[in-house]
Amino acid sequence: MYQETLDFLYSQLPQYQKEGKKAYKDSLENIQAICYLIGNPQDKLKAIHIAGTNGKGSSAHMLASILQTAGYKVGLYTSPHLVDFRERIKINGKPISEKRVIKFVNKYKEMLIDIRPSFFEWTVGLAFHEFNRQKVDIAIIETGLGGRLDSTNIITPLVSVITNIGYDHQNILGNTLKAIAKEKAGIIKDDIPVVVGETHEETASVFKKAARKKKSNIFFADKIKRDALPFTDLKGDYQDKNVATVLTTIDVLKTIGWKIGHKKINKGLLSVVGNTGLQGRWQILQEKPLIILDVAHNKAGIENALTELTSYTYKNLHIVLALSNDKDHEAIFKVLPKTATYYFCNGKNQRLLPAINLRYDAVMFALHGKHYETPMQALLKAKTKAKKKDIILVCGSNFLVGEILETKDILNPSIPQPLNLEEE
Repeated sequence: MYQETLDFLYSQLPQYQKEGKKAYKDSLENIQAICYLIGNPQDKLKAIHIAGTNGKGSSAHMLASILQTAGYKVGLYTSPHLVDFRERIKINGKPISEKRVIKFVNKYKEMLIDIRPSFFEWTVGLAFHEFNRQKVDIAIIETGLGGRLDSTNIITPLVSVITNIGYDHQNILGNTLKAIAKEKAGIIKDDIPVVVGETHEETASVFKKAARKKKSNIFFADKIKRDALPFTDLKGDYQDKNVATVLTTIDVLKTIGWKIGHKKINKGLLSVVGNTGLQGRWQILQEKPLIILDVAHNKAGIENALTELTSYTYKNLHIVLALSNDKDHEAIFKVLPKTATYYFCNGKNQRLLPAINLRYDAVMFALHGKHYETPMQALLKAKTKAKKKDIILVCGSNFLVGEILETKDILNPSIPQPLNLEEE
């Protein structure tokens, strides 16, 4: 019954994760209509709203972990999911039950047919409904993309958070950093404080202007002096920027009465994976050779991942790569190392650029490798080629990482590896 419910949602509704721009709505009318018919649950929630190009998922999970550790009941809405749809909607780290998904869809199916919302709009409505039904103390709400027209942008949060601005989704958000920042700044609300994770000359003025217009206090996290940042169990030095953003957000919450002690902050940051179930952020699958999964999927994200690699000692680098067809492939190819061996792969999601196209485009940038029918075939081939002191990095797409996580048991060496995997 649960799978039938998901099949209904996937088949009946436009879904950005599969269809790209044509599933994106340039209006909030649908989500407003959905929420009106289900009792406007978003108006009853205390929330933190998070937008940004990179780092918003990690930041959302860190905040959830800290607040859970401090004793609060925390709702967490993020996207996309990697393996199971229910990853998108969690309460204190536990995914929404299959029963609740089925019940909600069955109850409001007629409304769904009449309004014809996108997959994302429907999912946002489900999240708001569940968080209100379970009376969470606070909900951490991550935008899908953008901010101004994102379906989540009908909440009035306690604090708005914008992690950073980079080039991504330019076909929807604009071709300049200022244009992208303007869309992200759309989550800033009247008299609601906003935390900006990273200060950049091109975008800071956009956020300051939006904050002045909304009479919102603005805090730039990277401008706040701290003796030292606490550690987190999320791997990667690039997480330091997210930690600073999270700490600033916690500081804002404390000024309005939330009880979050220093020890709880430290403990929460060290327990993010256990408390929230976060996957795909510098996730190590095995040692010798070291296999790392990371959902970096745009130029800035992949640059962060490559910078993190410089802290490792290894002999050769193997990169399993897939990219969505709406990404700036040229910008990504320019930052990828020419000395790595590449394993380009197809995947189940129709937004992924065909691996053969990816391979031939990459050659123009002196990036060489072969292409494979599935992510796991590519990874298994990389594993056979890699020596114990090598590193295999899997990156480029949430869909790629999700498929690897879904089938990771195949990496067990007791299971015979398939032959003739390459598509010549």
